Amino acid sequence: MPQGVVCFMHLHLISTGKQTKEQLIDRVIEIHHLIDYIHLRERSWTAQDHLDAIEGMVGAGVSKHKIIINDRADVAAAGKLKGFHLASHSIDVSAAKDIFPNMHIGRSVHSVEEATKKEREGAYYVMYGHIFETKSKPGLAPRGLNNLKQVARSVSIPTVAIGGIEPTDVESVFQAGASGIAVLSGILLAEDVKKAAEQYREKINQLVR
Repeated sequence: MPQGVVCFMHLHLISTGKQTKEQLIDRVIEIHHLIDYIHLRERSWTAQDHLDAIEGMVGAGVSKHKIIINDRADVAAAGKLKGFHLASHSIDVSAAKDIFPNMHIGRSVHSVEEATKKEREGAYYVMYGHIFETKSKPGLAPRGLNNLKQVARSVSIPTVAIGGIEPTDVESVFQAGASGIAVLSGILLAEDVKKAAEQYREKINQLVR
């Protein structure tokens, strides 16, 4: 990350697609105070499913400003959220900004070239990975910390690292220039969801003390 840019060290929680709507809501309610951003990445859900989840979370005290919808700008707008996230197969950020100029739009990227292009298009942040080996990407080599460092240095917007990040990796990922880390199964599919979230939060807190 360029000199002078604040490293926010945010913790992003991304839904796994392996839980029911009710299970996900319950887990988020339990740990939302430990999480900075909550991404709903549920490809099989309807728009109403997303809106029901938003309503359930917000009704239980989850800040609406924490919730980010993956690839469903219509849901983000209907739910009066601050932003949404575009996958690598989604429309260009610039096209989305034309329609939703006041929303914070994030974008998944896989290279320096893609990251700088999405920044020029108006992305609020980029999400880069996968950093380490992960069961969700079988047979695909991880991109690693050196590539993460190059991406983070190439843009002035935040870079969120994703992919196989364990609590023991937190320090090295932020040292590589990430502004945030994204976790899926490491928290949501853990046997003790709260304990898992606390482990990531504590690692981050140790770096900002």
